[in-house]
Amino acid sequence: MVDIKLTVSVTAALLVGAVVGGLVGHFAVPSSDQNVPKMVPTEAQCVLQGASSGSGVRGTISFRRSGEEITVTGTVSGLSMGKHGFHIHQTGSTANECKAAKGHFNPHGAHHGSPSSDDRHVGDLGNIEADANQLANVNIRDSRIRFAGDGNILGRSLVIHSEEDDLGLGGQSDSRTTGHAGARLACCIIGAV
Repeated sequence: MVDIKLTVSVTAALLVGAVVGGLVGHFAVPSSDQNVPKMVPTEAQCVLQGASSGSGVRGTISFRRSGEEITVTGTVSGLSMGKHGFHIHQTGSTANECKAAKGHFNPHGAHHGSPSSDDRHVGDLGNIEADANQLANVNIRDSRIRFAGDGNILGRSLVIHSEEDDLGLGGQSDSRTTGHAGARLACCIIGAV
């Protein structure tokens, strides 16, 4: 006859192991890159560099995880007055005037959209706005970007564009892919701190 206490103990141990293993797997960062941490960090950062040698766009952008959201903050200088597209791009490269960063980070094959849209790229963070002093203060909260899983932005590039992102609503041929945001002014590679 099977011992009920033993059966319950083994079942409980297997259940606890599955839960713990699932949590570790959920929070582990899937990457073979030695520069990407194995556990999910709470903060990341990138230091902007101009896309071309004559670009004066500079700044440091910080990312802080709190629960299911990441807050993106920083100050960007050297921008023309007005709105500028602000996106996470597919790869972590600043080469070739930021073009090596490839397209917007879009692991789900969605259309380009606003940060509040259900149908959007993970990397669609909208616009930042520069004032008459060529400064833009960044303060964005987003629940799609992550430091792990399929929304993982670590090791990817942040790109600032020359024009306003039309949030996929502008009717241009590239509105639903890039937001018609124009050339790449500056970029940086996002890394855990």
